[in-house]
Amino acid sequence: MADAAVAKKSSKERMAEYLKGWTPYRYKRYYVFIIATIFSLVIPWVKINGAHFFLLNFDKKQIHLFFRVFDMQELYMMPFLLIFGFLFIFFMTTLGGRVWCGWLCPQTIFRVIYRDLIQTKLLHIRKSIKNKQKEPEGQIGKKTIGVLIWSILAFIAAADFVWYFVPPEDFFQYIKHPSEHGVMMGTLFIVAGFLIYDITKLKEDFCIYVCPYARVQSVMYDEETIQTIYNTERGGHIYSDDQEVKLVHNLKELHEKEKDAECTMCDACVRVCPTHIDIKRGTQLECINCLECADACTQVMGALGKPSLITWTSYSAIKEHRRPKFLRFRTIAYGVALTLALTGLFWMGSKKEYMLLNINRTTQLYKIKDDGRVTNVYKFLFQNTQHEPHTYYFEVESHPEIKIERPKKPFKLRAGQKINKVVVLSTDKPLVKDTTKDTPIPIKIKAFATDAKDKIVVERNTIFVFPRYDIWQKKQKEAAAADQ
Repeated sequence: MADAAVAKKSSKERMAEYLKGWTPYRYKRYYVFIIATIFSLVIPWVKINGAHFFLLNFDKKQIHLFFRVFDMQELYMMPFLLIFGFLFIFFMTTLGGRVWCGWLCPQTIFRVIYRDLIQTKLLHIRKSIKNKQKEPEGQIGKKTIGVLIWSILAFIAAADFVWYFVPPEDFFQYIKHPSEHGVMMGTLFIVAGFLIYDITKLKEDFCIYVCPYARVQSVMYDEETIQTIYNTERGGHIYSDDQEVKLVHNLKELHEKEKDAECTMCDACVRVCPTHIDIKRGTQLECINCLECADACTQVMGALGKPSLITWTSYSAIKEHRRPKFLRFRTIAYGVALTLALTGLFWMGSKKEYMLLNINRTTQLYKIKDDGRVTNVYKFLFQNTQHEPHTYYFEVESHPEIKIERPKKPFKLRAGQKINKVVVLSTDKPLVKDTTKDTPIPIKIKAFATDAKDKIVVERNTIFVFPRYDIWQKKQKEAAAADQ
């Protein structure tokens, strides 16, 4: 007994010495989860000059991006935003595999909250977070309480999701009159209901069977992609190369096959896996890079004074006994493309206009008045995209001979207000002397806020159609004769 006590104490001492200063990946993930959760809950409430960090507001037909407000008609930067999003996913997957799934995905965060916090730590339905393979039996009362607690959190998460489409300041006003806002209320309950079913019933099957990311990622991997990898060179070959056949079933068989194999066949890595895989089989689509298995193996091997057999590295790094290569052609190429997309996004965002103007011509090309004036009629759509009222007007640039007949005076628009204006431009001068056809003349319209002309100004191109010169001359002569 004394020898056993000494051996036990020696094992603990070795593990304590080896693991000194070691922080489990699980704790690091918790820190990331907390930061991501706080950010997602707080950012919808943060406004700068009335603008949100990100808001896709269908109600007011606006998008808020980086605390700037863009009208739906200003979404010329959306291609850059979408390109940046896809490139970021490709870059992240090429570099770190399914790292999004294990470290930032809401599905993973919610499962950790429900399984590890509510079921294990709070209600003690599960005995240990180190065993995720066996589902707890019985305890109907505790399980019901757990579902109710999660249901409350699910509605909070659903409300947070809605806040990226309906800002909180509007959300809490709308929720007082639910019958008037059926789409919002329906979305809230559908999202909450899905989260309750997903986290309590579907569980990690969502990651394995539903989420398309697992299938997409497989075409982005290369030999340098950082993954959760079991080192067969040290631990031994438990499975065949095709991952289907188990070569050994216990420690004795392993040592008979590979006497220097270090794996203890304890299966701690299997019991702790949330997606119920055996990492010793090699790369699998179900692996979400949560590194729970690496933590389990680190503790087991630490007791033996050895490093973990499961690490976050690349296959090439293991084969060549080196660190992973972060800088390589694919990551550099994605990095350059990301930089270009982000530059384009900010550049297009800097082109934001502080008012909107759409110009449409009517079906009538032109009209020659009895006094000989040529008129063109347009429909101008003005919108004040600012948060304060402004007074607007416009002028015709580069063609002083073209005058504004209507409207005669500037007009005022409230914050966010849109208005259609019938605009009549005219001229009594011969703009062209073509006797063969009507001539469209390019003109530029400069619209502005009269009270902020240096800042709020836009320019639009359109045309002014002038009739055949001989027709215009004839009208001029008729007008002169009528005057006499």
